[in-house]
Amino acid sequence: MSKPGSARGQPHTEKKRFISGVVEGFYGRPWTMGQRTELFKREQKWGLNTYLYAPKDDYKHRMYWRDLYSAEEAEQLIALISAAKQHDVEFIYAISPGLDITFSNPKEVGALQRKLDQVRQFGCRSFSLLFDDIETEMCPADKQAFSSFAHAQVAVTNAVYQHLGDPETFLFCPTDYCAAFCTPNVSQSSYLHTVGEKLLPGIDILWTGPKVVSHKISVESIEEVSSVLRRAPVIWDNIHANDYDPQRLFLGPFKDRPTELIPKLGGVLTNPNCEFYPNFVAIHTLATWCKATADGGQRDVEMSDEEHDPCYSPKKALTLALTDWLQEFLNTDQPGARLKKESSGEEPMQTDGGETPHVPGPGENPLYTAEPLTLDDLKLLSDLFYLPYEYGPTARTMLQELDWLRKHSWAAAAETDKTAEWCSRAQQFDGMCEAVVQMFNRLSNAPNRCILYDLYNYICDIKSGVGLARAYVKALGGQGRPSAQLMNTDPEPWGFRGGLSGEFQRMLPCHGNRDLFREPPMSAVYCIRPYCPEDKTEVQRIFREMQSAGEGKVPLTMQPPLICDGLSAGEISPSPQCALVLEDEIGVCGYALALTDAKPAAGKIQRAVSDSVFKDFPSLVTMQVLPRVTDPSPAKRMIGRLLSSVRSSGSRGVFCELRQSDRRMIDFYTKLGSFVPIQMAGLPQDILALGTSL
Repeated sequence: MSKPGSARGQPHTEKKRFISGVVEGFYGRPWTMGQRTELFKREQKWGLNTYLYAPKDDYKHRMYWRDLYSAEEAEQLIALISAAKQHDVEFIYAISPGLDITFSNPKEVGALQRKLDQVRQFGCRSFSLLFDDIETEMCPADKQAFSSFAHAQVAVTNAVYQHLGDPETFLFCPTDYCAAFCTPNVSQSSYLHTVGEKLLPGIDILWTGPKVVSHKISVESIEEVSSVLRRAPVIWDNIHANDYDPQRLFLGPFKDRPTELIPKLGGVLTNPNCEFYPNFVAIHTLATWCKATADGGQRDVEMSDEEHDPCYSPKKALTLALTDWLQEFLNTDQPGARLKKESSGEEPMQTDGGETPHVPGPGENPLYTAEPLTLDDLKLLSDLFYLPYEYGPTARTMLQELDWLRKHSWAAAAETDKTAEWCSRAQQFDGMCEAVVQMFNRLSNAPNRCILYDLYNYICDIKSGVGLARAYVKALGGQGRPSAQLMNTDPEPWGFRGGLSGEFQRMLPCHGNRDLFREPPMSAVYCIRPYCPEDKTEVQRIFREMQSAGEGKVPLTMQPPLICDGLSAGEISPSPQCALVLEDEIGVCGYALALTDAKPAAGKIQRAVSDSVFKDFPSLVTMQVLPRVTDPSPAKRMIGRLLSSVRSSGSRGVFCELRQSDRRMIDFYTKLGSFVPIQMAGLPQDILALGTSL
């Protein structure tokens, strides 16, 4: 494998410097010029050396890449490039022409060169061509001119690079910029092999790792892609990016990238949160990581059980970052900071003749006192908004405790040997919830309002979620009435989350199977889908298996028939849109079928059912789930969807028939809460009828 210095076409006597810093490459509102200048100061202070300008919503960077910058825009970019130089930060201007460029048209290449020439006149000496997040289908003209998409991109990139005089730093972002995008894999990707072979050696290649947002980046994976690209990649790291989900923010440390990667990379650029101020942690901890082996020696870092890198401890890096960030929160010199009365040197405005301050009397509410923000508050904040693939320790503990309290809620209602433990753990959980509330209050009173405003929506959301969980646990313990937000069928809008996006997700199979909280571990992933004719054999098998299950049962042939038997046995077809099957990793494991009009089925087995019953419950449902499905929630979702379909047909009610020996299904329907026993004249002995209105 090539070493970083020689792989990039540089003289062997001088190794190119390791690129480290920030890429502004997210979708959303770009940072302001003032924020970028503040970023340069921080990069210089922390030892980072690069800023890649690539905001997706600068329309002249991407959508209208051919358009030259106006005089006013030019003035801003010139000032920005100058500010970067003043703080020893290399400013890399990126352009994304891939949305609509015709690679084979010389005028298009000329327009690209003209645009970059303009930026070069602003004082910029480093550039980047980005071909990420674009369609891979070439237009007819390009198909005629180039043998592949990779050849087209490489030809234009090499031409631009040479036109600019082979700049020392020139970055290329491929369309297949992570292992997940490579067909069939990294080592056999014809696209990457073409890029590696044909792209001039002085051009660096950006790479995000195994995925777009990579959980871990291993040395082995980098060695593999370096071999194909014939150079060490520069990592564009999305571990702290949050532009794909407006409900998430990431305040955890740079981690799961071993420092052994550093000599095998051309550099690392973090593409962090859209909000500028919360990126303090992401950038600070990256800087600590980059310095971990800067002199080739090991740092004096203690190893913990969870750390495997002797040169870098994410836990310690996070503490360092949060300690420094706390000073930013308390800094009143920042724009938008709220001055404290005692430090402003001004008397509060007087509205009358010197009224004495209010002093609470005996039994009255004490005066509110704004407590200062603490390091523990910021550690808690980071734990609650940690990283894409994990929650911080406190957040994990809260989820585990809530799960335990919910599952053992019976211990709160009756005196058992677990009652004391339940009450103790409920009290501890309440204390953790209170800590979140107090953290929110102290953050809200921090002098630096700029940081607060970037965080405010997120901390309001987590405070609300924690409040709901807190009220729920108190209700379980009998310490208060059940919260209307939790138990009411018509809650306030803040009592649920997700909006239209959440509605869509909850209607799709497997919603929630990517939740990070995996305690207890999920035993299976279930899919509910419409029944199709090919499922008939599987439904019959489950029906027979459940009928023969159990000891001492009377054979089915000797039992009076149920109206639904013909439905399960395949002798009667379910009504349109009224049949579902449940699948797990093994195969079909359950079914739910319905007849919107049950009268003909009853007549088929010569069951006399009164018209009054059919008037209230005209439809019939039947359901069976194999014993291997131990989680009741998939069955509940399945019957819920089936009843919704029956209701859509215009039915006013459904009933089901169960044999008294089928205790499992009787228990299931009873716990649903909506099915109640109904009286049917002439119902055979040992058969129970349950019904529900729709």
